[in-house]
Amino acid sequence: MTLGGAGCVGDDGSTTGGGSASGTGTGTGTASTATDRNEGPEPPTADSRLYLDYDIGTLEENVVSGGVPKDGIPAIDDPTFADRAPDLLAPDDPVFGVTRDGEAKAYPQYILVHHEIVNDTIAADPVAVTYCPLTGTAQGFERGAVEFGVSGRLVNSNLTMYDRGTDSWWPQMLATAIKGPLTGESLREFRVTWTTWKRWSSAYPETTVLTEDTGFSRRYGVDPYGQYNEKRGYYSSTRTLFEPLQGDSRAHPKAIVIGTRTETGALAFDKETLLRQRVLTGHIDDTPYVAVADTDLATGYVYANPESATVEVSDDGYTLDGTTHDADSLPLDRSLAFDAMWFAWAGFYPRSSYVD
Repeated sequence: MTLGGAGCVGDDGSTTGGGSASGTGTGTGTASTATDRNEGPEPPTADSRLYLDYDIGTLEENVVSGGVPKDGIPAIDDPTFADRAPDLLAPDDPVFGVTRDGEAKAYPQYILVHHEIVNDTIAADPVAVTYCPLTGTAQGFERGAVEFGVSGRLVNSNLTMYDRGTDSWWPQMLATAIKGPLTGESLREFRVTWTTWKRWSSAYPETTVLTEDTGFSRRYGVDPYGQYNEKRGYYSSTRTLFEPLQGDSRAHPKAIVIGTRTETGALAFDKETLLRQRVLTGHIDDTPYVAVADTDLATGYVYANPESATVEVSDDGYTLDGTTHDADSLPLDRSLAFDAMWFAWAGFYPRSSYVD
């Protein structure tokens, strides 16, 4: 088996050396101004910029070739959906689920491993649902009037997207441009849930699911990196195909964490521990955070908890101040969180707290 079959890996497997943390924690770099930008459309950007553990110059210096040209991995720009699962989608296969304004969609991992980006519209909103197989990250971004494509480059093994309006480069996990007119800006994000088809379709029986009618001829059902059901190959081994920006031995390199990052810092919770214990707590700077498990979808949610309110497990969910709530609706400020392989999270956020 050739691990580079999906086109993410350099032909010779080569990479530059890993970078080191800048010590600033502020993501310094030259931010864009209106006069710097192209006349074309821009993706919507957030009001505040996400925390970076490196200066932008260091991140740009650590961009490496993934072994394919720009758009060599083709994004799906005209996705089709069905009410029934494709024949190749088994109940325990991973899907990436999105809900918005009452509409639910599922994106099978076995399709996205060959495309990495779906430029879609959900509830009339233009969005991009993205997946990087090398870092195990599924994330959603508002795209406005533009589409995203696969640049053919990687940073810390992570998919580096480009937007087709300004040609700025966006490492997926950072959601922040490191090259181009929008350098230093962060994208607007939304929740993508990594779960299984059985769990997602049970929770959202009205869901539609992405089909193999993508406009491209691909060997869907053959994952060039291994498989998830059960985990094999790249997804279970300790090795990575590219040197991480930073090594970190606090967990198995491919252990799954549920991570969150804000304007001031980053925090990761071991997913297996969270699903077992159901409540975990941590800090970003001096602010307490609490993570709770959604056992139906086998995922978790993270909330800022500045008053250190007590969150307790109950039969029907979680109790806070005498009232029971579902995992996704605690009366706290929810912080966007997503699954990631530990080596990738620790590489991008070496100062991140890790709760296991």
